[in-house]
Amino acid sequence: MKIALVGNQNCGKTTLFNLLTGSNQKIGNWPGVTIERKSGVIKESNHELIDLPGIYSLFPYSEEEKISRDFVLNGEVDLIINVVDATSIERSLYLTTQLLELDVPVILVLNMVDLVSKKGIKIDKDKLEKEMKVKVVEVSALKNTGIDELINVINGKHVSNSINVFDGYLEEKINSISDNLSCKHKRFYSVKVLEEDEISKEYNGKFLSEIKLIKENYNSELIDVIANERYEFIEKVKNKCVKVDKVQESVNDKLDKVFLNKWLALPIFALIMFAIYYLSVGVIGSATVDMVDSFVGSAGESLGNYLESIGTSSWLISLIVEGIVAGVGAVLNFVPQLIILFVCISLLETSGYMSRIAFFLDMIFKKFGLSGKTLVPFIVGSGCSVPGIMATRTIENKSEREMSIVLTPFIPCSAKLPIIALFAGYFFPDKSGLFSASLYFMAIFVILVLALILKKFVYKEENNSFISELPEYKLPSVKYVFKDVSEKILAFIKRAGSVILVASIVVWFLLSFSFELEYGISVEDSILAGVGKALSWIFYPLIGEFSWGATVSAIQGLVAKEQVVGSMAIIANMSEESLDSVSLFNSEVFGFFSGASAYAYVAFNLFSAPCFGAIGAMKKEFGSAKKMWLAVALQMIVAWVIAFVIKVIGTLIGG
Repeated sequence: MKIALVGNQNCGKTTLFNLLTGSNQKIGNWPGVTIERKSGVIKESNHELIDLPGIYSLFPYSEEEKISRDFVLNGEVDLIINVVDATSIERSLYLTTQLLELDVPVILVLNMVDLVSKKGIKIDKDKLEKEMKVKVVEVSALKNTGIDELINVINGKHVSNSINVFDGYLEEKINSISDNLSCKHKRFYSVKVLEEDEISKEYNGKFLSEIKLIKENYNSELIDVIANERYEFIEKVKNKCVKVDKVQESVNDKLDKVFLNKWLALPIFALIMFAIYYLSVGVIGSATVDMVDSFVGSAGESLGNYLESIGTSSWLISLIVEGIVAGVGAVLNFVPQLIILFVCISLLETSGYMSRIAFFLDMIFKKFGLSGKTLVPFIVGSGCSVPGIMATRTIENKSEREMSIVLTPFIPCSAKLPIIALFAGYFFPDKSGLFSASLYFMAIFVILVLALILKKFVYKEENNSFISELPEYKLPSVKYVFKDVSEKILAFIKRAGSVILVASIVVWFLLSFSFELEYGISVEDSILAGVGKALSWIFYPLIGEFSWGATVSAIQGLVAKEQVVGSMAIIANMSEESLDSVSLFNSEVFGFFSGASAYAYVAFNLFSAPCFGAIGAMKKEFGSAKKMWLAVALQMIVAWVIAFVIKVIGTLIGG
């Protein structure tokens, strides 16, 4: 049996999905779409459960909402589990009334029942079943209660549900249209015909005269009439089934008075982000990097000695130790810092705080042509720019979506953290947290300024209002955080073992051979040095020296941002410099870095065009190679200008 899990955003749907399926899950993409698809098998059964993107109605605005609607209509679904937030039942039942118009059985799951009594809410489950003509199950996905009962209901017998939501006249017209349709989900399409929806366009023309008469009867557009009558029906159901007693101000409300306070919200957000970078890049993060770096260094040395003892050729030892181990190891050094960063971000997301800061920032973002919805790609992009760019599909406004595609790569992603950490540790050891946080806030400033410019000269369409549910504050689930962080770290390690590995081999080859393919030459005479010297003029204004090592490392950042550090490590090893010594930044290879030029170089790598994977995602989301190249050009120009300004100002105030 194929079961669709459907519900509003933040209703606990994904938590319930994880409980029902356990480890029997697989993740892929929807056919033809780069949005994640989660499916799994319900424990001790052969029922396939598909977790659909959150949706508020079957009238979609975003790509994700369209996926949910199309799947329940065309996905050969045998059963729908409609997850409803029991603390906001009135809002949630709008979608339920639409799902009950489909020729698919529905189970109504009241989630978060553990919070109902705390809010002074009493729900009469039996009356709700009678009014909605559907089986109702009460669960708490967070507390893991009611799950066995739900599984028993799933395994039972199911029949299609149908309720009369509208007044007698409208119901009569819907039934009349339904009798003249020859398709699945007749009632659903009949309502869509009256709403003159695009999805029912093949039938709309057939009933133009009827639609005109019904409009005249109500003296209004039918889409408004239908929506109003749905809400009137829901209000009646609520009055019969739900009672709310007055309760004292909840902890949730008290916290919102602080975190959403118009004067305190932004300072608190700034302090939280500073704390995150202080922990991940500062004291704790730096200590862990030193430990891992020492281990990788010892492992590389031991491996080199072993290979030499068994008579391995010198070029192969060099490739393995100075190329692969040095390149991949330099990137893996920063895994502990990434774990700290991912844990902090995951805690903010699961606690309910991120939804609130998105809501608050909406007021600010609107002035720059964006909305709070843009914060979703930015948050996702802090892990990796590729899914961050894909997440722009949740933005229905085309102008805002395209602006978000351009701007999301400016957010420092996890791949950029090694660059930040490397330079912070050498040039700003006592202020590494402040240095790192300053780059994050600089990214926000740059994004807002660019958004304002793009809004004025390129994207002039008005942006939509941002509507978001504010979930209850809750203690993060240790199990969920562990799983979330593990997935991200494994993805990072997998990337280091594939993309970074290949890139490191290429760098080693280009460092080991001259243009005449002569091996054993000085790195200064290598292919890579030749390319770097030819292009080093680009970075001369930022560093103050013709640094071919810094140049080629930045170019490697287009393959993967982590490879900036990987490339520097390989060049350092093969130049007999040390990545653990400040002398690395005061050498002929890398140029004579100052604090100002180090800050400028990091800023360039953070704000320049993202990796090839993200550039490909930009092309796919734009649907245009031309727009993609224009975005890349803008990102490169902006990055260089920002870095140059930092270098000049930094030099003027003391280097």
